[in-house]
Amino acid sequence: MIKELKEAFRFAASISFWRMAVFWTISLFISYFQLHTNWIFSRRLQSYPRCHPPISESLTPVCIITGATSGLGAAAAHALSREGFFVVLVGRSSHLLSKIMTEIKTQNKGAHVKAFVVNLASFQSILEFKSSLQQWLLDCKLHCSLQLLINNAGILATSSRTTPEGYDQMMGTNYIGPFCLTKLLLPLLKRSPVPSRIVNVTSFTHRSVFDVQVDKESVSGTRFLRSEQYPFARLYEYSKLFLILFSYELHRQLGLMDQPYHVSCCGSWKCKNQHHEGSPFMSFEFGISSFEVFGPFAVTKEWG
Repeated sequence: MIKELKEAFRFAASISFWRMAVFWTISLFISYFQLHTNWIFSRRLQSYPRCHPPISESLTPVCIITGATSGLGAAAAHALSREGFFVVLVGRSSHLLSKIMTEIKTQNKGAHVKAFVVNLASFQSILEFKSSLQQWLLDCKLHCSLQLLINNAGILATSSRTTPEGYDQMMGTNYIGPFCLTKLLLPLLKRSPVPSRIVNVTSFTHRSVFDVQVDKESVSGTRFLRSEQYPFARLYEYSKLFLILFSYELHRQLGLMDQPYHVSCCGSWKCKNQHHEGSPFMSFEFGISSFEVFGPFAVTKEWG
């Protein structure tokens, strides 16, 4: 008990803790202020009609959701299975994948669901997933294409770990992995007979990055590992910023092509039952560091 209390106080006294307490809280308020300001003062309100999946005898729409075992990923899997998509769940735990598949099929008897165990922090795992996915599409006699890719997986780790390739694990999971997965699956997305879409789930925390440096050491996360304490808050902010920049550039490049492709950058906020890795005090940290301001803004994962 004493050891745990010491670890808790050490954690609360860290620079990353107070960076999250101050900068992340300010970033959250700025995000909501801009959102409501645009809504109030916008001269022309945009409405986005609901688009139903293009289901036909020749095409069953296929979507891939990473980080599909909990939170927004699981909620999206439930919703898209009800819309008629063949939902491909991607996660690190076979047990949790089996659990979410059972839940989806229990609520929707006609749901089409497939699960793959993938470690987004490993290039080899991503390459194996691509091969397995293509083989599965052929075996199921589905159209060898993809209609929707949701890059939702992400971690907030408080201890330093590296990927098999030597990158920081949080940067690898949150940015490098989704980048590689998207580039590998682009041929399947381009092959879709109907407009396809890529959705990258980001975070308001990117607003806390003031000293933007886009170089090999920053992208790999190795630049941040020189500090005495693991700067997990800064790494998380950078990983989400890089994902946003990638989304903008991918949108620009795909916009130069004749066929329509859509890239969406979806901001995330604190959801109830959100999971974080690396420390048993993460829930304690979020409650204190945000001074409870997240409470009024916390929403269910289904609403998110």
